[in-house]
Amino acid sequence: MNNLLKQVIDENKKYTNYGQVASYIPELKNAKRSDLGICIIDNNNKIYTAGNYNTKFTIQSISKPIVLAMALMDNDWTSVFSKVGMEPSGDPFNSIMKLETNDTKKPSNPMINAGAIVTTSLIKGNSLEEKEERMLQFFRRLANNDSIGINYEVYKSEKLTGDRNRAMAYLLKNDGFINGDVEEILDLYFKQCSIEIDCVDLARIGINLAMYGVDIESKERLISEKVSRMIKTFMVTCGMYDASGEFAIRVGIPAKSGVGGGVMASVPEKMGIGVYGPALDKKGNSIAGIKVLEDLSEKLELNIF
Repeated sequence: MNNLLKQVIDENKKYTNYGQVASYIPELKNAKRSDLGICIIDNNNKIYTAGNYNTKFTIQSISKPIVLAMALMDNDWTSVFSKVGMEPSGDPFNSIMKLETNDTKKPSNPMINAGAIVTTSLIKGNSLEEKEERMLQFFRRLANNDSIGINYEVYKSEKLTGDRNRAMAYLLKNDGFINGDVEEILDLYFKQCSIEIDCVDLARIGINLAMYGVDIESKERLISEKVSRMIKTFMVTCGMYDASGEFAIRVGIPAKSGVGGGVMASVPEKMGIGVYGPALDKKGNSIAGIKVLEDLSEKLELNIF
């Protein structure tokens, strides 16, 4: 498997030349465009790696399915989905348009920024500090890595340049989809996006989702089976922004991308995959990372459809 991963990384490295690192968050411009790495953890807890698999990067939108799991475990489902929808938007991840034009005005799904701000607002806690600690502990437990923390340089960069997210949040507050202090909710949202991980962490979270919420090592249930199924379904339908349909056809694996260059994939009952390639396509997905997953899906027959 390690040889196969090295081959796939080497064959797809050229695609990094066709993408660009994210620049709208200034700190993300520091990423090395040519980086490309992967980790796979299988259902026997075996770890396989290749390329720049241990390079640290911020999780960004890959945090969205994890925080959605928290929101669903903290709240009644009816309440959660009265505030955020279940349908693909067909629009860019940071679009604000449908908050005004939809009949309901609620965000289309939890994988776009507006929907994720709603789910972040639903995390339970008596203070911002308590919510942040609960969130971090959940990520650490899912990744089996107690050293996971927040990259505060990226967090500050996101907070300084987050006016579009700020506009969404105030619209959501005005229309009754979030309660509480808007700036506090945004602070937690910017921090969740700035959690720093690597491909191994993503693969570990991916395999725990693949095993329907049961930790591959301890056999402890971390997420209910029903929630883990829902999370993977959202990853299939909405996880790759407005390229989710094409990805489902070409690759056929539940996956979630982030503008930090990461992609987390979860093959039910088989494996978790973490990919890193900060050169992005025009829709905000890792351009070489998608090619890597497409090759692996074909070579290992991973397509769930």
